[in-house]
This record gives sequence, C-alpha cells and structure tokens, in this order.
Amino acid sequence: MANRLLGVIAALPEEFAHFSDRSGETSSIGGHSFWRGQIAGRDAVFVESGAGKVNAGVATSLLLDRFGCRALMLCGVAGGLDPALNVGDVVVGTSNIQHDFGIEKTGEFFHIQPGSRPALGEDFTPGYALSGSLVMRLRAALDGAVLEPLPVEVDAGRRTPKICFGPILTGDSFINVEATRRRLQERFGAQAVEMEGGAVAQVARRWDPEIPVVNIRCLSDLAGAESHFDFRTFLPAAARIASAVAHRLAPVI
Repeated sequence: MANRLLGVIAALPEEFAHFSDRSGETSSIGGHSFWRGQIAGRDAVFVESGAGKVNAGVATSLLLDRFGCRALMLCGVAGGLDPALNVGDVVVGTSNIQHDFGIEKTGEFFHIQPGSRPALGEDFTPGYALSGSLVMRLRAALDGAVLEPLPVEVDAGRRTPKICFGPILTGDSFINVEATRRRLQERFGAQAVEMEGGAVAQVARRWDPEIPVVNIRCLSDLAGAESHFDFRTFLPAAARIASAVAHRLAPVI
C-alpha cells in the first residue's frame, strides 16, 4: 500500500487548492504539469489533468509510465445522481463506469465496456470495480469521520455532509437534464457523475489490473435543471470537503 508511489489527479485548480502548494519538484510533459509532494505523509505525484476523459487518460498514462506510480487517487467534485444525496455529500467510488460508451439505437443506448468486443463473446459489462479488500480498507479508514458543516455562504443549509460508497459514472458531458439524471441513476444505481474517473480506471486496468484507482467526489451540484448555477456556487466548498476525505484515505490505497 503506502510503499507504492501514489498518483493524485484532479481536473480543476479549485480541486487542488487544499492538496499542495506546488513547491516540490515540477515537470512539464505533454502539456501537463506534474509536481512531487506528500499527502498524509505519503509520497505522491500530483497532476491537474484538465476536464474530460482524454485529458485524464493522458495524465494517467504519464503518471504510470514516466513516474512509476502504482496507485491512483482522483479527488474533486461531481454531480449528484442519487436523490437520497445532497450538495456537500461525499461519494467514494466502488466502481467507475463510462456511461457514454456503447451503441446508440433508436430510442435507446446500449452500454458496453470500453474496448470490449461483444460480437466475439467478450464480457461487455461496463465498469471497473474496486476489490473487496480495498473497499474494506477505505471504509475502515473513514470509520468515525465527521465532515465540516457546509459554510453559510453556499446557501445550502447549515448541514453536515455525509460520506457514502457507491458507483460513480463518467462521461464527456456536463449533465444538466433531470430526465438524464433519472435515467442514469436507474440504469446503473450510481450515486454521482463526473468526467474523468472511468478513463483513469480504463488506463490503469490496461496497464496492470492490480493498480488501485480510488475516486473521491463531493457533490457540488445535483445533476438536473439547476446544475449550471449550483456548480459555480458550491465548487470551492465541495473541493475542500473532498480533500479532507482524500487525506484520510491516501495512506491505505
């Protein structure tokens, strides 16, 4: 676990604001800036990938190839899919699923695992699941954790966010339609949707199936009609809350 160099990925500068001052050794490769540092006492390489699956995939490949990272952690914000969750709640992914890869037919979309070939009899069930033993370690590390109450200025009520575990979806679009939110949640039973985790998991799986990928997301918006407003409002606070969870989990990945 802790002897493996950890790669830490976030898409946006706001999501890195509570991780590092970027004062360590830096490298610029392929349009990405990498810097060395520590998180919770563990050596790590950090990268701000930029949003989207291609950006995340490039950053992941470089972390694995150029820096020799053998454990990966994503941290940032996401849209909420599960109606039982609220802004500020944190989802730790038990699997990462690309919801926009598959076959589109009239009136339906047939989801398949990226790169799989169903016609040849290959398993096409979408998703990259964490091992049961890793999920147990993550749950143990968060046992008793209490998150900070949401700040008054975000106007979401003075409530204390909760932490939950479940599937996280990834796609190259910002979900801003209530019907789409319902469809994705019903199809996958997922709790959050974002734009990077599934790509990171795909690259890591091809590299080495034993490389763990832990995705930590605080809900900055609820993926429905008002997402365009909520995201901007809650992003700084949500990023700070997600980073607090990441600091607890980094030592056990």
